[in-house]
This record gives sequence, structure tokens and C-alpha cells, in this order.
Amino acid sequence: MTTANAESSPNQAAPATKAGRAADYLDQRTGIAVAVKEFARKVFPDHWSFMLGEVALYSFVVLVLTGIFLTMFFVPSMGLTTYHGPVATMQGLEMSEAFASTLRLSFEVRGGLLIRQIHHWAALIFVAAMVTHMMRIFFTGAFRKPRELNWVVGFLLLILGLLAGFSGYSLPDDVLSGNGLRITDGVVKSIPIIGSYMSYMIFGGEFPGHDIIPRLFTVHVLLVPGLILSLIAVHLLLVVVHKHTQYPGGGRTDNNVVGFPLFPVYTAKAGGFFFVVFGVLALMGGTMAINNVWNYGPYDPSPVSAGAQPDWYMLFLEGSLRLMPGQTEVVIGGYTLSLNVLIPAAVVPLILFAFLATYPFLEAWVTKDKRPHSVLDRPRNVPTRTGLGVAVLSAFLILVLAGSNDLIATHFEMSINAITWVFRFAFFLLPVASFWVTKRICLSLQRKDRELVLHGHEHGRIVRTDEGEYYEVHKPLNDQELWLRVNYNAHSPLPLEAQPYDESGKKNKGYRKAKFRSKLSKFFYEDRVEPVTPAELEAAHAHHGERIESGASH
Repeated sequence: MTTANAESSPNQAAPATKAGRAADYLDQRTGIAVAVKEFARKVFPDHWSFMLGEVALYSFVVLVLTGIFLTMFFVPSMGLTTYHGPVATMQGLEMSEAFASTLRLSFEVRGGLLIRQIHHWAALIFVAAMVTHMMRIFFTGAFRKPRELNWVVGFLLLILGLLAGFSGYSLPDDVLSGNGLRITDGVVKSIPIIGSYMSYMIFGGEFPGHDIIPRLFTVHVLLVPGLILSLIAVHLLLVVVHKHTQYPGGGRTDNNVVGFPLFPVYTAKAGGFFFVVFGVLALMGGTMAINNVWNYGPYDPSPVSAGAQPDWYMLFLEGSLRLMPGQTEVVIGGYTLSLNVLIPAAVVPLILFAFLATYPFLEAWVTKDKRPHSVLDRPRNVPTRTGLGVAVLSAFLILVLAGSNDLIATHFEMSINAITWVFRFAFFLLPVASFWVTKRICLSLQRKDRELVLHGHEHGRIVRTDEGEYYEVHKPLNDQELWLRVNYNAHSPLPLEAQPYDESGKKNKGYRKAKFRSKLSKFFYEDRVEPVTPAELEAAHAHHGERIESGASH
């Protein structure tokens, strides 16, 4: 306010404080006061699930801060050295300078091990928060117009988060990370025609080469963080431009936002929440050991032990490789096509990520819905979408469990072959079963909502009339409960408007596309429960009015 007045009234006295003079100086040369004023007045809704994105953001901030510290001591080199230091089990061993600097950072740099572990836990929480945040957006339909592009930005952030995590835990050059890079080399080489060339390019020669650690270091500390920062800025800018989504309720529409302004309410909350996230990560780093590389030793291609798993967000790839049968190689024209690696490590992730990236556009195409949306869906009101989301999550869960099949076998004294076969069948059957059960549950909840709207809450009060009739008095829903259960659109399947042949008897080129869209729309919306209409509600109250009204008086 002070800087705005200074611009409109040049003869007014300058601000008295140093901070005021500095702000006035900056505003007169940048005009930033208008942007700050507009942004500070931005209204945001209040719900705990909106904090998931903030957890991801603050975890990334912690990653940057701790990563700066680690960069000062880590040596990204595959040059060989002989270790002489406080770790007795490593004495006299030949290792890369990357591994030696990791040991030095952990045992000789004050606070080094704590920062390493905070950094690693922050990476795990960063990806977990992004995944959970995207789940919330998916199940509530927050990706609908005009936010489809922001969903794509979030998807790219997830991919970059996976790349950042993989490149980070590969840097110490221990047995565990080295085996992960060996698997990566096999996956790259399984790509037809260009795979061997790509492997040589990435590793700088035959695996493991001499260049992969310096290259991963550049990717991890420069390329990926820069891209993540850029996409975070775009993501937040789009959130401000499009307004924040909000959960359904009385007075909330697609044209308004019910909540509190950014300043001072959410700035205070956000500042406090950052320190909560940082405190939890510091507590985890100080009390929960993770990635103790000295237990594995420097990378050696000969030992591959059981119980070697990557971080959780890459475990689905490990599980996919473990479930794939090994006798699936095909020789074409003298070239071997390694389907046993290509399908689980490239095709399966490609299908999963393609589904995530394109789903908003697929749903918009199926519904022909071009209206902007700011009020979120209740997952029960879109049963097919909810079922698909649960199906994908169940497939992901099976792959994660399959990535730990050796641990399951040893801990529960079970046959690893039996576990693998169970997971193979479950990977195909469980998503179908999960989809069907989830969809049935959603439809049942919708029918329950209809019953509540039409008849009210049961609360156990029985009334006897003068004629001897007994009936239960229902308590009517209040305005908020009623709004929540009736104020939504139930999409219906699109009719097939195109005809196989046009008026001249020629084949209609758009018929197949229209037929496919109609079938897909039928799959999405044939099974549905329509919300209660005003006419139905009025008729129900007219029929049960006395019983509902008498219940309201009590």
C-alpha cells in the first residue's frame, strides 16, 4: 500500500524506515507491488489434502539445501584409489574415488552422515508426496479443463523425480547401485537396433566404462534440478492463473473460490509447515539409517546377493523384470530380440506412464465436456474413473511386492517360485477384480446418497399413530449435506450419431471413430446412478413430509 501511494503521489514523503525505502526503490523500478498485492489477495480453499503438494515442494527445498552440502565433499570420479580411513572393514580395499569420498563424507565430515540420510529420506518423501498428490488430483477430477496442461506438468515432474532419485542413489558406486546400473545397461541394450549404441554412448564404452558417475553427477546436480525448478514455477503459475480447485459444498461453484487469502493466513501456515516437514525429515535422518554403503562395499560385478532392492519408487521396475519369464527371446534376421527384458522394463512402464499422461484428454474426448471445472468430483460419483485408478494402483502394488519376492520368501519361509507364479497371475487378475469391486462400491454409495436425500437420516425414533400404525421418523439433511449429494453432473453415454454410409452410399470416414467413442463412452457411463432431481425431492417430501418434518422438530 505504501509503495502504491508513493507512485500515485510523487510529492508525498518517502517511507521513513529503511525497509520501506528499499521496497519503494524496488517498486518504482519494477512495479512489483501490483503483482505482490494481487497475489497476496489470492484466495485458497482450506483442506488437508491440498498440503500434499506442499510436502513435495518442501521436500525438494530440503533436497536442494542438503545437496549443496553434499556436493562440496563428493568426488564424482571412477578413478581407482586405495582406502585408508576409519572404516575397518574397508581398509586397504581398492575402490573408486566416488565410493571413497562417500565413506569420507559419512565418517570423517562433521554432520556428513546426518545430511546424507536427510537427503536420501527427503528424496523418498519427495516422490511419495508427488505420487499421493497426483492420486488426489486423479480421483477428484482436478485435471479437467482448464487444468489438463498442469496435469502434464505434474506428470513430467514425477518422471524427473524418478530420474533424480535414480541418478542420485547410483552415485556412491557401491555394489547395490552398481547392480542397478548393470540392470539399466541390460535394459538399454534390449532396445532393438539402437540399444548397443545407446549403451556405449551412456557409459562411454563397455559397461561400466569410466564416464557414467561423472555424467550421472551432472544430470543429478545440474540438469534435473534445473528442469524441476522450471516446471515447479510453471506449475505454481498455472495454479494461480486457473484458481485453486475446491471440494463440493454449499456456495462453492466453478466460478468462485471459498477459502482464505494467501496473505497473511496461508503464508503463516506455509512457513510453519515447511519447518514441520524439515523437522520430520531431520528426525528421520538422525534416527533411521538408510543406504549404508559400507555394508555393501565398492562395486564389483561378481557379487549379486539376495535382498538387493532399489528405492521404493523404482521397485515396480524390479518386480516387472522378476515376473517376466526368461525364455522369451526371439531371433529375427540373425538379431536377438530380448523380450524378457524389453517387455517388463520398457513396454509395461510405457503403458503405465502413457495412461497417466493422456487420461485427462481421453476423458474429455469421451465426455465432450468443454466446460471449465473448479469444483472437484466425489470419487463415488465417477465410478469408472475411480475403478481405473484403483486398478492401476493394484497392478503397481503387485509389481512392488514382486520386486521383494526374495525377501518375502526368506522372511515367511515360502517357495520363491510359488510366490512368483502367484504374482504373475495376480498382475493380470487383481486389477480387473479391483476395478469391478471399486466400481460396485461407488455405485452402492451413490444409491445410499439417493436414499439419504429422499428419506433423510435414520435415527431410531419410532412413532405410533392414533390408528395404530408404527413408522420411523427420519431426520432431514441440512443444506450442506443436501448440496453435496445432488449438485453434480452424471454423464450419460454419447449416442452414435454418425452413420456407416452417407447419403450417396459411400462409406463414412468418421463412422469408425464415432463408433469407438460411443463404445468407450458406454464403458465409462453406462452404469450410473442419477442424482436426485428437484422434482423427485419435492415428490418425496410430499409423500413423507409429515414423518420428516416431525423428525426435524426433535
